[in-house]
Amino acid sequence: MFVKHLLKFLDNFESYVCQLLLSFFVIILFLQIALRVCFNYVIPWSEEISRFAFVWFVFFGAAYAARLAAHNRVMLQFKVLPKICEDVAMIVTDVIWVVFNLVMIKKSIEVIQDLTEFPFMSPALEWSMAYVYWIFPISFGLMTIRVIQVDIMKYILKIELKDVDSVDLEETKQLISDSDQS
Repeated sequence: MFVKHLLKFLDNFESYVCQLLLSFFVIILFLQIALRVCFNYVIPWSEEISRFAFVWFVFFGAAYAARLAAHNRVMLQFKVLPKICEDVAMIVTDVIWVVFNLVMIKKSIEVIQDLTEFPFMSPALEWSMAYVYWIFPISFGLMTIRVIQVDIMKYILKIELKDVDSVDLEETKQLISDSDQS
């Protein structure tokens, strides 16, 4: 039972981190605006930390989108091919994506090493930017894992993944009628 819950948590890890980061930077920005308007007081570090949280949110969101197989791709050219050719073309593009991610991990670690050797501090928080830049190897590593996970699910385990952009009209109509009744 514990293992099942742990696997579910790990499968949605990026989603949970995104929810936490989104909540954090919205609260910080709201607090900053409320204090500025009501008390003419400014929290000096609020904009900087909310900006860092937003950047981390975006990169964790990209990893989560990879898990959902929701990254935007031009797919039209694949749809005219036979199914086997479409699958091979998708696998080739995913291999290219993984190679790109690995290059980004390597290069971002080099940048972090440089920032560790020659520190650059954030102005308000006085944090080493090396810590902030860790999002790059983390997110590209997660994206790599998620691309491989999705390919295993699709091509080895033959799990049909739901298109996150598809709209079920009947379900939408039901939601609308339910909300009209309340």
